[in-house]
Amino acid sequence: MVPSPSQTSAPLPPLPADPPPGALIQDRLAGWVSDLTTLHELTERLARTGSVDGALEELLNAGAALAGARRGLVVLEPPRDPALDGSLPPETGRTLTRGLGLSRADLGHIETVPREATAYGAMLDRGRTTRTVPEPVAHPDLLSEDLHPRQREVARRLGYAASYTAPLAGEESGTLGAAVWLYDEPAEPVERQVHLIGLYMRYATGHLARLLELERARATVAAVADGLLPGRLPRVPGVSLAVRHRAGEQGGGDWYDALPLPDGALGLAVGSVGGSGPSALAAMGRLRASLRAYAVMEGEDPVAVLSDLELLLRLTEPARTATALFAYAEPAARRIVLASAGHTPPLVVGDRRAAFVETSLSAPLGMLACWEAPSVELSPAPGETVLLYTDGLLRRTGEPMDRAFARLHAAAAGAPRPVREDPSALVDHVMDALLPEGGGGTGGAQEAVLLAARFD
Repeated sequence: MVPSPSQTSAPLPPLPADPPPGALIQDRLAGWVSDLTTLHELTERLARTGSVDGALEELLNAGAALAGARRGLVVLEPPRDPALDGSLPPETGRTLTRGLGLSRADLGHIETVPREATAYGAMLDRGRTTRTVPEPVAHPDLLSEDLHPRQREVARRLGYAASYTAPLAGEESGTLGAAVWLYDEPAEPVERQVHLIGLYMRYATGHLARLLELERARATVAAVADGLLPGRLPRVPGVSLAVRHRAGEQGGGDWYDALPLPDGALGLAVGSVGGSGPSALAAMGRLRASLRAYAVMEGEDPVAVLSDLELLLRLTEPARTATALFAYAEPAARRIVLASAGHTPPLVVGDRRAAFVETSLSAPLGMLACWEAPSVELSPAPGETVLLYTDGLLRRTGEPMDRAFARLHAAAAGAPRPVREDPSALVDHVMDALLPEGGGGTGGAQEAVLLAARFD
């Protein structure tokens, strides 16, 4: 027999006391405040984006943080307006696909899955037929579900096991797209995450709808501006022409013209109307049409052409100013007579020189009670090219004007000889040197025109 111990066992620890009545409420309020702070920071970052591509990139990163995922993709498929589609570029209603942690090849693999087999494809197709906001779709364990064979193959190839799909939709904007976040292991967002993702996607839908509307408006302005400018350049013996026009974000009043005149002459003009938007476009159209009429009547006297243009502007739009340059060219004699009203000087480019033409200092049209400035005559050598341009080409570089002039001169002077012999190649070379990839220091806000005339 084993004797019993002389001491008794230690007592059990006391049960914890009930928490204070307000502790649970305080914890819940603290969680709400933390969630709202996070949501506020993410929506603020999204609101600072000014382009559709930038907004999609920010949406993917923010959604991945909220969903706890590492990879994802967003498909933007805005509804098209049949009444406007014929007059706008196709990219205004394009379908965009952007990935997070997925290469272009990975996105290509995902796009090989039949559209109806994917959650985002069914969501977008349903959004086209109904105005109701689709519900998010969660697949916590993809490989255990009954999937399309191609979808199962792609999931195994890319190494994701779960997905969560949320719509980009609103009652007013309709269904704009859908975002999908991919998990490496079987997983699913909890109720709190689902709520935050829903709030964020609702805000992102409104922001993207505004950006898409702005993009469509810019495309409309650009289409109107292109319609007001010459559809093609004329063919005149003894001279070869080329032009490049880059529209601004808000639409501007930069313009150009090339007009065949009697006796084999040619009228060349560039100009810029003050302001931006539809009113500047309308003024530009009126000014260009008037200059064409004056050039036909008295084109051999560029000073008279600009004087008539100044009088018209002062009488019809006294609150507006404009710059203009008109050149009367005789290709057979390689002779140019030009006059400038506050405009940037032409640049002559050849094998032996690259020099700005010294024009007389003059005020823009509409600045003085009566405009008049002496004309300038020049004789390009055979094979030389005269470049006419607007100040938007210089301002769009984002540099001071003196440095912008130097960059223009260096770009033209440094062009290889085969490029200088082809006006189309020369304008491309200069535009790419000053505005690489269509950008610029001002973000493309300024309109730019570059017109080249090469004399044989």
